[in-house]
Amino acid sequence: MVAQRSSVDAVTLSQKRILLVIGGGIAAYKSLDLIRRLRERGAAVRCVLTAGAQQFITPLAAAALSGTRAHTDLFDREDEADIGHIRLARDADAVVVAPATANLMAKMAGGHADDLASTVLLATTLPILMAPAMNVRMWLHPATQRNLSVLRADGVTVVGPNEGAMAEAEFGPGRMAEPLEIVAALERLVGRSGTGAAGPLAGKRVLVTSGPTHEPIDPVRYIANRSSGRQGHAIAAAAAAAGAEVTLVSGPVSLPDPPGVRTVHVESARDMLAAVEAALPVDVGVFAAAVADWRTAENAAQKLKKDGKLPPPLKLVENPDILATIAHRDTGRPRLVIGFAAETENVIEHARRKLARKGCDLIVANDVAPGTGVMGGAHNTVHLVTRDTVESWPTLGKDEVARRLVERIATLLGS
Repeated sequence: MVAQRSSVDAVTLSQKRILLVIGGGIAAYKSLDLIRRLRERGAAVRCVLTAGAQQFITPLAAAALSGTRAHTDLFDREDEADIGHIRLARDADAVVVAPATANLMAKMAGGHADDLASTVLLATTLPILMAPAMNVRMWLHPATQRNLSVLRADGVTVVGPNEGAMAEAEFGPGRMAEPLEIVAALERLVGRSGTGAAGPLAGKRVLVTSGPTHEPIDPVRYIANRSSGRQGHAIAAAAAAAGAEVTLVSGPVSLPDPPGVRTVHVESARDMLAAVEAALPVDVGVFAAAVADWRTAENAAQKLKKDGKLPPPLKLVENPDILATIAHRDTGRPRLVIGFAAETENVIEHARRKLARKGCDLIVANDVAPGTGVMGGAHNTVHLVTRDTVESWPTLGKDEVARRLVERIATLLGS
């Protein structure tokens, strides 16, 4: 059973004006679905197509889906009679660049303005959301990474790219984020300002844990896991976009702090528990962090050395169980406590046992067995497990999992 989008969620971009710049790559076909998804949420969409984009999709297709003329030419006589490129750069609430090719990113970073798309992007002062898409080698090239750093420093928000198969029969990072992931990122970027609508979690306090914990062995080594923190960070961002006051307690990750979220950075499980307890009381606790189960009984004061003898024994002790500790509180327990279960086998069965053992209200379970590509990746296949039900979702981008989970949280709080 797949959760359906609520009427509240369907208008999160109501009356927002979005300028969509479509770059020239095979991922341009996804931009057509993106137009549809934006209009479903009440947004008005105008499109600018580069010359390269027109090799993959037509202006007519973009115009048919957006309901307005698609723009292609910097020197269009009709548009430029009133300096059309400046009007396009101002007459919107946000600009989305999807796909953002390596060439388009280079133009943006260098301030080039040799066609309509690059001229509009140079002239705008609006928030910009960029969804890169290119061959994995192009994405990993130092020049592209330099351009990415420049654009982020200039205030451009980036969503993706995801890992996956390429059109060139290669595999790796470079696939454009899925349309629903881009929509979720745009919702976080523009929020609900100016719509007069309150989010479904307005007035609620939400606590989210995210990422791994690092349990030190000596000053340079630690026990950890493969969690990237993407799912927890996405949940925190989605809850903030839904109007909640969000505290994110994050283990060591390479992700930026989500906008509009109070983020507390920690290292170990004991640090995380202390930060979680300090954040109470809250209405909802979402415990997505992959907390290390064990730590060493004693930490070496100096780096352990190989000396040709047997390796030093590591005596392990159990870490505090953060989820169970909060779920079993007599006072200050959140109204809704949600745990996560990353399993390599018997996913549903283990999730049900964890639900009963921890005392939480809902478990979000996912399969991280070798070969699934889930742990630390950009997508997730989850099952929502309660005492009485199991609801399985299809494989989704982690931003979309977060959006749906926040929708479910709002429904549960309402009931």
